[in-house]
Amino acid sequence: MQDTHIAFIGGGNMALSLIGGLIADGFTPEHIHVADPNADRLTLIQQRYPVKTYQDNAAAIQHCQTVVIAVKPQQCQDVISQLATQYQSQLFISIAAGIQTQSIATWLGQDNAAIVRAMPNTPALVQAGATGLFANTLVSDSQREQAESILRACGLTLWVEKESDIDAVTALSGSGPAYFFLVMEAMEAAAMKLGLSQEAANLLCTQTAFGAAKMALESQDNATILRQKVTSPGGTTERAIHELEDGGIHGLFENALVAAALRARELAIELGESNAS
Repeated sequence: MQDTHIAFIGGGNMALSLIGGLIADGFTPEHIHVADPNADRLTLIQQRYPVKTYQDNAAAIQHCQTVVIAVKPQQCQDVISQLATQYQSQLFISIAAGIQTQSIATWLGQDNAAIVRAMPNTPALVQAGATGLFANTLVSDSQREQAESILRACGLTLWVEKESDIDAVTALSGSGPAYFFLVMEAMEAAAMKLGLSQEAANLLCTQTAFGAAKMALESQDNATILRQKVTSPGGTTERAIHELEDGGIHGLFENALVAAALRARELAIELGESNAS
């Protein structure tokens, strides 16, 4: 991995998070190549990290074994098509939501391209992300290790066997931070109605969310058992849980995740297959 040169096409926040994580893990900064059309953005990146920067995407990948596509989904077709002239059997890793591996291969004009599709989430920006990964059949074991090492630099990684599973990953962890923020928003508003100040409600709610997540990560018990352990019969928590269950919280979350997964499939068609035709 240390001898590998990695090109990031797009220098946005997610790319910067991955770059920071890689360097913190000991990866050689001079082996990282970053392309972005915005000169000011490249200057900011160079002020942070001694990486190589380019405004020409094709130039950035010339001497790299791995290419990370970190642009907006709507830009992928144009950007990847431009890279086709410099394709030299590199591993392509896409973190663009909704772009399928077959679309990337089509835009590269390469049926034999090794492609990994990754679905990170925004906590990756604070090195606490969760990323689902899918590799097409042309990705070698060593390339899988490369992809995992790059994405693991900003959090947990998990491989899925079917590309369609990425839709479920998108619905759960990709969109998931927003669900938790919504729950926190509702809890804070309710606490303020009970008399707490906004500052107190925010601090207590945020720390409670952090503590609950930390317990879940470090415990061998699943979420159901952990909930039962803090729900004393006849107590305050039990009363609150009953209210949430009577309000249909399980059905609401099921509907929400199904809707998100369906939208992910729709985006794959809108952004990938339709553009590739």
